[in-house]
Amino acid sequence: MKPLKITVLPNGPYRVVGASQITQLFIQPNEQGLSWSYREGKSFPLQEEGSSLCRCGHSANKPYCDGSHQHVDFDGRVEAIRADYFTQAQLQEGPLIALSDAEKLCAFARFCDAGGKIWGLVEQADAASLALAVREAEHCPAGRLKVWDMQSQQQISKEPDVQSIHLLEDPKLGCSAALWVKAAETLDVEGDKPYPVRERMTLCRCGASSNKPFCDGSHASIKWQDGI
Repeated sequence: MKPLKITVLPNGPYRVVGASQITQLFIQPNEQGLSWSYREGKSFPLQEEGSSLCRCGHSANKPYCDGSHQHVDFDGRVEAIRADYFTQAQLQEGPLIALSDAEKLCAFARFCDAGGKIWGLVEQADAASLALAVREAEHCPAGRLKVWDMQSQQQISKEPDVQSIHLLEDPKLGCSAALWVKAAETLDVEGDKPYPVRERMTLCRCGASSNKPFCDGSHASIKWQDGI
């Protein structure tokens, strides 16, 4: 398998190399209506040598690019800062665990709210609260949240180590969400500097994010639907 590489084309699509398919993942709520798990949906073939995925939100052939970005008022400029995760993250220390939180990366998937908001769970010392905090961090698609052991200072929330790419769907909000990329090797920008790669990244595919190439949750406010 080839390494997964993403290239952002100027005012154009994402060029994806190293993936043989892209799969829908539906955010599933629990009984309280809070984001809890993922359910797989349809899969779409990709060419490992390279496929172009819609970034403007207007393609009639999603998830693939059909050239619509050339005919709509799409501003694809990437304006997110090129700082690594730890430069962006703030640290919250609790009695047993700590939470690093890069808030700017939030993709509004809301797994951090399930069973008690993660910022409150970090302040607890019981095993159930700590396990739930780890679970919430691991389910955050954007990689905004990481949980650390205070004594060893080692990360205890796991990161994905198998590369994959997904179309996030959010039935609870009635919209489609980000492009979720796991374990990519690079995130390049054609003609510009690359971005520091992270184990989990959520990229904008509705075209409305103000933090491109990353998702900022704008899909929720505009109720964007991919039509797939």
